[in-house]
Amino acid sequence: MVSPAQHQNPSANIIRSLLKHTNELSVYSKDMPYALTAEVIELNLGTGHMVLGIEYAGLGIERYFAHGSVNFDLEALKGAHTMERETYSLSNVAAKLQKSDSTYYRLECQLPESVFVQENRGAVRIPFILGMLARVGLEVYSNNLHVLGRLRNLSIGGCMVDIDLADSVAIGVDQNIPGVTLEFPNGESFFAEGRICHMRPFGNHGYAAVGVQFINLSTSQAETLFQFVNESEREAAYRTGSNDKLTYHSALFIPGLKEKKILQREAQEREKQGRQPPMERGVMDVAHQLQISLMYMKNRELFPSDILYDCVDTLRYLIEQDRKAFLYALAYLREEPDWVRHAVQVAGLLADLLLSRDPHDPQVREAMLGALLHTIGKPLLVSEELPSLKVSMNPAQKLILSGHVEELFNKLHALGWKPSPTCRDVIENANERLDGSGYPAAKRSHQLSKLIRLIAVIKVVNKLLHSRNGEPAHSPLDAYRIVNNADTAYDKTVLVEYIQVYGLYPIGCLAKYSGSFLAWVMDVDAKGMPNQVHIVKNLRFPETNISSVIFHSDIAQIGKLEGIVNPFDYGVKVLKI
Repeated sequence: MVSPAQHQNPSANIIRSLLKHTNELSVYSKDMPYALTAEVIELNLGTGHMVLGIEYAGLGIERYFAHGSVNFDLEALKGAHTMERETYSLSNVAAKLQKSDSTYYRLECQLPESVFVQENRGAVRIPFILGMLARVGLEVYSNNLHVLGRLRNLSIGGCMVDIDLADSVAIGVDQNIPGVTLEFPNGESFFAEGRICHMRPFGNHGYAAVGVQFINLSTSQAETLFQFVNESEREAAYRTGSNDKLTYHSALFIPGLKEKKILQREAQEREKQGRQPPMERGVMDVAHQLQISLMYMKNRELFPSDILYDCVDTLRYLIEQDRKAFLYALAYLREEPDWVRHAVQVAGLLADLLLSRDPHDPQVREAMLGALLHTIGKPLLVSEELPSLKVSMNPAQKLILSGHVEELFNKLHALGWKPSPTCRDVIENANERLDGSGYPAAKRSHQLSKLIRLIAVIKVVNKLLHSRNGEPAHSPLDAYRIVNNADTAYDKTVLVEYIQVYGLYPIGCLAKYSGSFLAWVMDVDAKGMPNQVHIVKNLRFPETNISSVIFHSDIAQIGKLEGIVNPFDYGVKVLKI
């Protein structure tokens, strides 16, 4: 008797397995600056007929479906805390668009009969699906910068790698890279030189998909690669059930000791993290969209104004929804790249202070946009001379970085986008100081607007509260003292206003209590003392997971407040999905 599974479309079967979990489906096009969110409303396992529903109020939706086909990424979040991420990507799927009403569309898709895709060069591309795993290391600059990721598909011509958006800064399309290393679960590996063919945002959780072509292969490298492609094809066929003669995993995908340890460590980190609250997810989405904007500016010569204004409007919406929850959520960015964290936190605090002064201030939107854009010039400067923004820099690298404002304006001019006067004021002058000690033009107080006086204080306090370029993080009290002692560099009236609003124990800081507990400050009382905290660690039992929110009446049980500490000093981390 023939197995019923043989009559099922293999792509539909994979999609069905992922739809059982929390999932998001993104429709993308290389000609469009952002992906569309869609949902599967019909799926026929036998015929492979799938219908997607899409809400879209804009113009030009047909540009996502050029030549009668569609591309999409499906992400599923699995596990006890929905933090195990599995993906499935399909491109050039036959599709027909139908409009149901003014903003709703049905997309009729015919899924391919095979999960193996024939490439233009004649090679077969093997998708890494249903838990197939291989780790990838990209050597971007010789013996200098290494980017880690996961393999998403493989052919004898190249592969697609899934990396953090933050790591995409140093990678550009058409760039040759000295090394691509694939490491399979059993410990076997493959190494080759590579060339970046394409790059795009991947899904909705802060990742990028990077297409890599293998170049300059020797005969032995080609033979090894051919073997790994064959084994990967065998494994994919086994996992999808498309070949009933295969009854066991390929040896390549049976985890060895090293891989088992990595998987165990990842599982423990997921257990510690738990579920991400909606407000924190909203702030993190803005951080991801800012990095996607950089990708479009750098690699597609496109200024994504819609994405950036959406970031601004999202931040303002979140503040107006629940101001204190928003301030707490900003701390969730502490492990994002410094330029991203700084931009989003400064834009958020700038909006918070401007709106507290005047809820109808007409310059808020453009000022926030300027704050988000101000630091994008820094990653635009990443090169072999400045391979990373994460490390302590030498004097030559600091000099390069000091040109980030000019670099940004050059890029905006090349892209044909002109900022408004308010936005330009923030981009151009946010690093200036009242005493002329700032940069890039060493302007003095009479040349700087009230807006710049405000943002200068926000920026310097934010800088002092975080570790940067080898400088340790300061407590809020020490940061205030440093700014106050900086003679006439900053507006003392603005500093007093900042302290009155955020206090000595700002929401989002990590507090240490005498009972050896560490807790995030979630709210403060009228005197600025924490009256709601989220306990995350007991230093007497550092390996024990804690996640407990307590209020004013119970805080005394964890001891007296000793001060604000740096989370990195105690290994308190944010885990990315």
